[in-house]
Amino acid sequence: MRTAEISRVTKETNIQVKLTLEGGKIEIKTRIGFFDHMLTALAFYAGWGLELEVEGDLHVDGHHTVEDTGIVLGQALKQALGEKTGIRRFGAAFVPMDEALCFTALDFSNRPFLVFDAEMPQGMIGGYDSCLTVEFMRALAMNGGLTLHQKCHYGSNAHHITEGLFKSLGLAAKEAIRVEGDQVVSTKGLL
Repeated sequence: MRTAEISRVTKETNIQVKLTLEGGKIEIKTRIGFFDHMLTALAFYAGWGLELEVEGDLHVDGHHTVEDTGIVLGQALKQALGEKTGIRRFGAAFVPMDEALCFTALDFSNRPFLVFDAEMPQGMIGGYDSCLTVEFMRALAMNGGLTLHQKCHYGSNAHHITEGLFKSLGLAAKEAIRVEGDQVVSTKGLL
């Protein structure tokens, strides 16, 4: 079973994560309700077991909590995938979310890069600052060795756009980490 457990403690956040790529319990507590909802959707659509608890400096704002969660989840993904032997490697998914249409394409290439094209019409979604979505995705990609492209083709509600991005990320990741063989999928033989 592909799993990872990581603990990261800084002056800004204290994060504990347990990730199981083959599924399991999903229990998220970041103390930002909408972000918990998004991480739960991500894990559900990716087919992961994810136990995550974050204590962050929310008296400042949600930035450190969201970005550091992306860092730790990216590190956990990288650790759980190991040498990436046999995984499909690439994944892509569209998700329609009411009036919004969102797309994710990704490659577990070990060459981190983010292209993010999703304007947020509203600044806040409950207690979640919508500009933090790109910060999470960047931290996840950089620490997970992930080439990640995300686009909202259209939409007028930041909640729906953000949810479409997280759900399409989950679906694309599920496709990419599926084991289909016993070799590293690379013409170089190494990722």
